[in-house]
Amino acid sequence: MDVKLLGIYLNDHLAGSHTGLELARRAHRENRDNAVGRYLITFIKELEDERTVLQQIMRALGVTRNEFKHLAGWVMEKVARLKTHTHLVHRTPLTRMVELEALSIAVIGKRSMWTLLQRHARVERRLAGFDFETLIAQAESQHVSLDRLRLQAAETAFMQAPLPSGVASPLEHPEHVG
Repeated sequence: MDVKLLGIYLNDHLAGSHTGLELARRAHRENRDNAVGRYLITFIKELEDERTVLQQIMRALGVTRNEFKHLAGWVMEKVARLKTHTHLVHRTPLTRMVELEALSIAVIGKRSMWTLLQRHARVERRLAGFDFETLIAQAESQHVSLDRLRLQAAETAFMQAPLPSGVASPLEHPEHVG
């Protein structure tokens, strides 16, 4: 196993985990009063725990954190924040959907990383103690929940007319979340 190349790959995912956490925290702040915000409370805790596992894996393999990639991830998150705000001062109905879509796509990438590491754990003893099966299952569950919320947000964002007074948005019903 080429630990140097794997280290580059893991550093990319570590930078991505920071970016994803920042995005999830921001989305939570903007959605505290709906199903998205309620789901993101759990999701953020899972992301924090997964980032800790990734750092443990890197230490077990002797991979050091690449500060440049970490900084680049931070900058990319700030640029993406501007992109999702077509109105720089106010969020648009599209913002929630785009943020959920970005998180959903990131979870697919994270699941791929866990799958790759699980495969390498068969021959790399330093990876043997990590529960990749649970991490993969968690990523799959996250993807289902995020995608469901994303589709609901799209319905709201792309509605032709505002909801009539007294009619709740699909995002107000927590039973719609995985």
